[in-house]
Amino acid sequence: MKILIAAAGSRGDVDPYTGLGAALRGAGHEVALATTDAFAPLVRAAGLEFRALPGDTRPRGDVTDRRGLMRTAAAFLTELGRGFADAVDGGADLLLLSTTTAPLGWHLAEATGTPALGVYLQPTAPTGDFPPVVTGARSLGRPGNRAAGRFALRMADRIAEQGVARLRERLALPPLAASAMRRRQERARWPVLHGYSTALAPAPSDWRPGLEVVGNWWPHVGADARLPEALEDFLGAGPRPVLVGFGSMASGEGERLGELAVRALRRAGLRGILQSGSAGLTAADGPDVLTVGDVPHALLLPRTAAVVHHAGAGTTAAALRAGVPAVPVPVTADQPFWARRLAATGAATAPIPFASLTAGLLADALRRAVEQPEYARAARTAAAHLRTEDGAGRVLEAVERLAHG
Repeated sequence: MKILIAAAGSRGDVDPYTGLGAALRGAGHEVALATTDAFAPLVRAAGLEFRALPGDTRPRGDVTDRRGLMRTAAAFLTELGRGFADAVDGGADLLLLSTTTAPLGWHLAEATGTPALGVYLQPTAPTGDFPPVVTGARSLGRPGNRAAGRFALRMADRIAEQGVARLRERLALPPLAASAMRRRQERARWPVLHGYSTALAPAPSDWRPGLEVVGNWWPHVGADARLPEALEDFLGAGPRPVLVGFGSMASGEGERLGELAVRALRRAGLRGILQSGSAGLTAADGPDVLTVGDVPHALLLPRTAAVVHHAGAGTTAAALRAGVPAVPVPVTADQPFWARRLAATGAATAPIPFASLTAGLLADALRRAVEQPEYARAARTAAAHLRTEDGAGRVLEAVERLAHG
């Protein structure tokens, strides 16, 4: 079967699909991953065909400004819609659509008659169990959570509206509102597999049939991948260090955050590795601090004492998989949700909101995470749970059912 996975956003919104695609390819399918140009090397390194989607996903301005984020998201989806149809021109027997690409992909599936399956990294369907994850809000009670979830979907449809209209025009389809298409998909019980662990968020009991939580899809790491020699030397030169990184968040704040992180590490008496990320996190290297660029979390995290991170879905899962404690510092969007979920497992300290982060607060949290053994025990328990899940295998089962159904 010729499978096209479509994903867009930050690296954390794309990288898990390299591992999913590699698993599908290993089962004998032809797999292409359509995403923006910045991630072409990741796609090709996984042995997948790369198909380009338009759009620039680099963070701009204040990522905590929700109105600004909505405007940016609407512009991005409109740009994405202009070129989305081109990605399908290469042919596909099945579309696998991410949270970001589904509102556009549904219309491509209609125009081409190609079956489609949702492969989401976040829960989006309204539920009484928790409020919509993108708002970062705390629980509003079961009725309030469901109402907020429905409102969040209406806002998502508004963001997609212009992109949908232009895409349907390009596909010579009659006008159809984004919200009308979403209702159509719900009535048809369109299947969505969610690629995160039930250790963090089990499927709510009030979700409709067709919505499943299957376990993580892990970024592809080549069999010959190794950590850089300088990093290996640092790891071997003393006690396990703490990894500090903010992923695609905090662009332009690297020097300030680097200095803050070093002060916190030294107050806590810990060695540290700063992962530069989009923030450009940096500090003067020395016997107790090293700055690194992109390295596979699967290789590095199991060798750390703890991880300070922004609580993106992918990094949250990677820390749990490694069985090490975490200090979550959520910035925006779904990060407060995952930070609270992670803390609820006992494998992380209480979240420190990014806007409140100080060297003192971070040092105190690091001392607790590293010195109090209950955090490490909870992390190891969660890691054992993750090993029982086979997210890629569950998607493969669904694909085979579609192929033979």
